[in-house]
Amino acid sequence: MSVTDVLAPWTALNDALGLAAPIRDEQHYAELLAFVDEAFERFGDDDSHPIFGLVSIVADRIRDYEARKHPWSALPSHLLLRELMREHGIVQSDLPEVGAQSVVSEVLAGKRALNLRQVKALAKRFDVPMEVFSG
Repeated sequence: MSVTDVLAPWTALNDALGLAAPIRDEQHYAELLAFVDEAFERFGDDDSHPIFGLVSIVADRIRDYEARKHPWSALPSHLLLRELMREHGIVQSDLPEVGAQSVVSEVLAGKRALNLRQVKALAKRFDVPMEVFSG
């Protein structure tokens, strides 16, 4: 195999996914997320499928972009939760995942730590990795 053998397929792949450089912007980020979602929808039961080699490369680009643009883990969990609430336009009473409003208040004030159940539920609700709440 030579560079000539892979040049045309790489050019087509790069034109489709833009992998020759870091993610450019939120639109490019959304496109790559959609590609990964589609790959898992179509081939999710067959993790030995060759597409998952490409998914791994795309996932690396996504992780790099998220680390640059969404450095969640740098925030303490109570501040992160405040930021997520602000971004999603929700108030304390909109967080039954955490508990009663008094519990939410204590968490947001930094007086009470989130437990594993709460972290799992919040990660699912806000579509973020659970690890972001470990800050």
